[in-house]
Amino acid sequence: MDAAFRRSRTLHAVALLGLLAACGGRQQEAPPPRPVLVERAGAAADAAVATYPGEIRAREESPLAFRIGGNLVRRHVDAGEAVKRGQLLAELDPGDQRLAVEAAQAQLSAATAELERVRADRERYAALVRDQLVSQSAMDAQEAAWKAAEERVRAARAELEVARNQAGYSRLLAPRDGVIASRQAEAGQVLAAGQTVFTLAADTGREVAIALPESRVRDVAIGQQAEVELWSEPGRRLRGTVREIAAAADPQARTYAARVALRPEDAEAVQLGQSARVHLGNGQGGALSVPLSALQPGADGGHAVWVVDPSGPVARLKPIRAGTPGETRVPVLDGLDADDWVVVAGGHLLREGQEVAPVDRGNRPVSVARSAGR
Repeated sequence: MDAAFRRSRTLHAVALLGLLAACGGRQQEAPPPRPVLVERAGAAADAAVATYPGEIRAREESPLAFRIGGNLVRRHVDAGEAVKRGQLLAELDPGDQRLAVEAAQAQLSAATAELERVRADRERYAALVRDQLVSQSAMDAQEAAWKAAEERVRAARAELEVARNQAGYSRLLAPRDGVIASRQAEAGQVLAAGQTVFTLAADTGREVAIALPESRVRDVAIGQQAEVELWSEPGRRLRGTVREIAAAADPQARTYAARVALRPEDAEAVQLGQSARVHLGNGQGGALSVPLSALQPGADGGHAVWVVDPSGPVARLKPIRAGTPGETRVPVLDGLDADDWVVVAGGHLLREGQEVAPVDRGNRPVSVARSAGR
């Protein structure tokens, strides 16, 4: 009985040890590879393209004003109207200018009459000098009086021309063909000389006015190609060229004003004041790129990405030098090869050397073997 009991205890102990050994073996098994979403490094359309909001403007916008002050009595055009060169736009009260012309005309008539009298005296004195009835000094005085009278006539004639010009300045004419972009004065208003009445958008081309932030101004150059997309027509892109970049930043907004000129054949397709988006390359078009979600913190405040080492495959953290980010991607200027497979999601859960199972966006396995010769 005791022998049978001891055999039973022995069998139970052996079975328990076997069970513990089996459990211990399962705990020591390596975890399965972690699935990771990967993407090959490469250039993408939006990696090197930045988008800026803008407004359609005329290439030449001229503020129009009277050269003299006065009361605005008539306005012949309004904002939005097309005008031709020489067309009458507005008029000032010409009363004062008309009186000035009449006064200058009267002064010229008086000076002319005085010149005729002095000329007659000069001729008489010349005859008396020949007969030696008057001295030469008296003749010299008549010569001086005659020359002074001639100069007074010239001065009066010039004053009359000035008065006539002033009268003409009471009419505001269009200096070139264009469109009245805005109006800043109304009939009955008293204007100072040089005060803007209209803004004329000349028919010399259409541009998009944009503002470049300080971080991007060095990525854009004059003559660079651009694409313009109107807010009212999404998907349709017009071609343009960067024509102008301000040399100094706006003191308040800290941005640099820039102009993107449209092609002449596209000018008729836009309207002044329309909102638009300008798509500009940032000068890093040849760089590789990765999605913004792939960026990881690197050493010394830099950046890094997880790449898949095909020998495992295992995850390796690779330091990179990133460029100016785009809307969804960031250019990689250094540290990445064109055939690297980059982990684009869940990188914060990985550790160095961890086994991974690369998959694409369709959850299909990806072969990460390097190209031949690398």
